[in-house]
Amino acid sequence: MANPVLSQNVTKKVGSKVSEKWSKRDSQRLRRLVLTSQGLLHTQPFGRGLSGASNAINHLGYLQIDSISVVERAHNHVLFSRVPNFNAEMLNRLLSENEIFEYWSHAAAFLPIDDFRFSLPYKNAIKNGQTHWYKQPDRKLIGELVERIRLDGPIRSRDIEADQKKNGAGWWDWKPAKKALEQLYMEGDLMVSRRDGFQKVYDLTERVLPDWVDKTPPSVDEFAEHLLDQQLRSQGMASLKSATYLRRNPELRKAMKAIIETKTHDKALEKYVLPNGMEFVVGAGAFDQRAPRVLDRVQILSPFDPVVIQRDRLQGVFQFDYQIECYVPEAKRQYGYFCLPLLYQDRFTGRMDCKVHRKTKHLEIKVLFLELDGIDYDRFLAAFSQSMMDFRTFQQCDDVSVSKVFPKHLKSKVHNALVHMN
Repeated sequence: MANPVLSQNVTKKVGSKVSEKWSKRDSQRLRRLVLTSQGLLHTQPFGRGLSGASNAINHLGYLQIDSISVVERAHNHVLFSRVPNFNAEMLNRLLSENEIFEYWSHAAAFLPIDDFRFSLPYKNAIKNGQTHWYKQPDRKLIGELVERIRLDGPIRSRDIEADQKKNGAGWWDWKPAKKALEQLYMEGDLMVSRRDGFQKVYDLTERVLPDWVDKTPPSVDEFAEHLLDQQLRSQGMASLKSATYLRRNPELRKAMKAIIETKTHDKALEKYVLPNGMEFVVGAGAFDQRAPRVLDRVQILSPFDPVVIQRDRLQGVFQFDYQIECYVPEAKRQYGYFCLPLLYQDRFTGRMDCKVHRKTKHLEIKVLFLELDGIDYDRFLAAFSQSMMDFRTFQQCDDVSVSKVFPKHLKSKVHNALVHMN
């Protein structure tokens, strides 16, 4: 599958008038604007280690949490791609030190503690009857669970399971009690104070949240402004769809549309239209500067990386059609259960389905799909080999194997590039 630059029929709008067409250079600038904003064009854009991880989350605005562990989990993988010397324990430390907190963004996520107030609209909506996971929550059970935590301290869902096995059925029965626990979390009465491994430890919000945190619920306009600023900062671009991604709130969408239109009219933002019809805005003058240079490296990204999570935007900007297939029935998968996108310089050049065998410390590349039209194979494979060495270390594996390569004529080259690693 080819990965060409954007075609030249991309148009720029100032207000409502089309003023010019884009060149290949403009297309390149858009890709590099997005990648620079995402922290994917430089070796340590946010710093290193613990402070780098904190800076990255604050800049990106969220870090999606996912439980799939075919390879290292998504939240760790995203930071590995941007923060040298990152390790998984750093997230738990940031959480326990109240630099970040867990809640729902467009999905479960680690969020900057300074953004806590922007979690309140959804919490209040759930409290007022909007359904997240469960309809008609058991209020009596919820009250009893709060009192248990108030008296006995923090709790994990496995503690409820253990009590159920020990005491039998009743109000402490596993399913309703776990629902009550999650409902309290979604309503904001409980927070995750820390994690034991991947297990969340819940405590009363009043005991977790520092006093200095702003708890003022934002207006709809303030919330829209916050989301727009976050998108422009972390993606370099924004659209009505991307800035309100998976937020089913008509008033928020209406406010976002009005803010974008006002800022475009006032020339604080510039509006463009991609070949796929997607409209987006960038900060005024965003394309006036010289496009940053790229490093000759391959980056192996998570399927939940914020640069790839919105499929329409990814296809419009990078001409890369990508979908995570772990939720697709096996018979309908094209590329595999958990294919990882491959970014080379400023282009997506393939994907690989792989699995970590933890007992044997072996990283298996089940299938490697390369899309290298116009790219020097040897140069790419040298960069890929170096990235695989780093990725293998991140996965705590000792060796790597590859089973299938497409196109097939590249298999021997890929094998030779990897054999020197083991």
